[in-house]
Amino acid sequence: MALSLQQLLNRLSFRQLQVFQAVYVHKGYRKASEALGLTQPAVSSQIRKLEEAIEEPVFEYIGRTLYCTAAGERLAACISEMFGHLSDLQSELHALKGQLSGELRLCLVNTAQYVVPALLKAFLQQFPAVKVSLHVVNRAGAIERLANNSDDLVIMGLVPSDRPLSILPFLDNELVPVMAADFKLSGKGVITLQRFLQQPLLLREAGSGSRQALEQYCQQQHLSAQSFMEMGSIETLKQGVLAGLGVAVVPRLSVQAELKLGLMKIVPVKNFTLRRSWCLVYPKGKHLSPAAQTFVDYIQDNLAAINKLFISEVQPG
Repeated sequence: MALSLQQLLNRLSFRQLQVFQAVYVHKGYRKASEALGLTQPAVSSQIRKLEEAIEEPVFEYIGRTLYCTAAGERLAACISEMFGHLSDLQSELHALKGQLSGELRLCLVNTAQYVVPALLKAFLQQFPAVKVSLHVVNRAGAIERLANNSDDLVIMGLVPSDRPLSILPFLDNELVPVMAADFKLSGKGVITLQRFLQQPLLLREAGSGSRQALEQYCQQQHLSAQSFMEMGSIETLKQGVLAGLGVAVVPRLSVQAELKLGLMKIVPVKNFTLRRSWCLVYPKGKHLSPAAQTFVDYIQDNLAAINKLFISEVQPG
């Protein structure tokens, strides 16, 4: 006989749900117990009480591997939604007292790491009770997390066009050709893009936004960007340039320090102009948490100040 809602409410506790979520997320009792600060037997006891309450098993072992049952998966979805609503409620209650709180979960492509901290500094000065978590990935990872609705907002440059998304461009992203200060360039003075591409060219991994932007630009010029060496992150790419392995095209903001210190130079490529925009992105129709909505509003209301802040950082290489 199916349980009534009142019976279910009488049997369940938030502690049981919290413990279940920890086991589900960490995929094991030991890691869940460490995360919660409980003993492993205490975690096991809470899961047994939960299973007795809903009269269904939520986990099962096959060999030594823990799996979630169909009932457990449904419960996990309900708990995630319930805890999300509770987080929103907490934020809204704080807002009634004039204080915004809650968690702001941002996913950013790794080239955006040179932009986001400055945005957050000013935002958190206004809303210090907001807790921010950052997840830094490559573009492929950002697209996957966007599809899975894993974060409140995604910050990226090259936005996918094959799905309904809300997009807020907020900052110019200039990509520039660079080399180490002591790199021996083939040719002197201003060179053509074709000559630049004939140098040992360091590229990000396939699927990277900055690589796709360069490849699309080259295709428009009827040229091909052939990789001399691929790098899995913007920092590795920068180190490769500094070591003299070759030349690269990178977001200008990512190499500002190196340009100012004279460790890198901008390669004088004739008529080379490659610009994109950094964008706040989230699925169209998504219900934003109060913290996420406030961050979007903050960016929208301060576009001029944000661009002025970063433009002031950009000096000729």
